[in-house]
Amino acid sequence: MAITFHCEHCGKKIEAPDSAGGKRGKCPACHNKVYVPSSDSGEELKLAPVDTTDLAEQRRLMAETRKIEQEILSEEKIPDDPAEINTPAYEISDNELTKNIIIYLRLMADGDLDQAERTANSIIPCGKRALKVLDGIALSEIPEPELADIPQQVLSGLIKTLRTKIS
Repeated sequence: MAITFHCEHCGKKIEAPDSAGGKRGKCPACHNKVYVPSSDSGEELKLAPVDTTDLAEQRRLMAETRKIEQEILSEEKIPDDPAEINTPAYEISDNELTKNIIIYLRLMADGDLDQAERTANSIIPCGKRALKVLDGIALSEIPEPELADIPQQVLSGLIKTLRTKIS
């Protein structure tokens, strides 16, 4: 006795031999792979209808999720440090800029990287002015007293690192 079923893709009626039950085969009409049900039991399976309200709700939720994802992706970058949000945008004097650069170089030499990074964040907005101060420190015959104990090669490397951050 042959197994009779309908293709799940195109809906055409298919007959398959009993030996094909529980296996997969190709639909002769649409050539998609289909599962051939087994003929072990003569009773018909009772299937529940698909609840279209559940499908509609799922589609609505997926559309809402995509919309939220797009809104998040289009937002501007939020600063990592809350202090960056409240920092007033003011111009610092050349003396204060020089002091901050010396403090940064000292902190880096001492290995206090977190504090050095915070200090660098106050230097970077000064751009060209900060580069001029760095050039002055680098070309100086006599180093600043706060930096005198740092070997010249190390100090040059630290200056180069800060120049890279500024540029």
